[in-house]
Amino acid sequence: MPWQQKISYLLGQPVGISFMNGQGTTGVLCGISDNKVLVMEYLYQAQFALKQYDAFAIQDINGFPPCHNQQPLY
Repeated sequence: MPWQQKISYLLGQPVGISFMNGQGTTGVLCGISDNKVLVMEYLYQAQFALKQYDAFAIQDINGFPPCHNQQPLY
């Protein structure tokens, strides 16, 4: 399914984005406006940045899979 059809289900969710140039990024999908995809990305410590990516540069967007390990970590 093309990412444009998945985007409404992925809003507000953590996603992985692959670009046409082979690079990628991760973050929370905030929306799409004026052919720009808006993603909140973690920088460092407690700092985040809302970044914009051209829609034509995106190859695919996928949601993160759920965590299945419910056992306590020691």
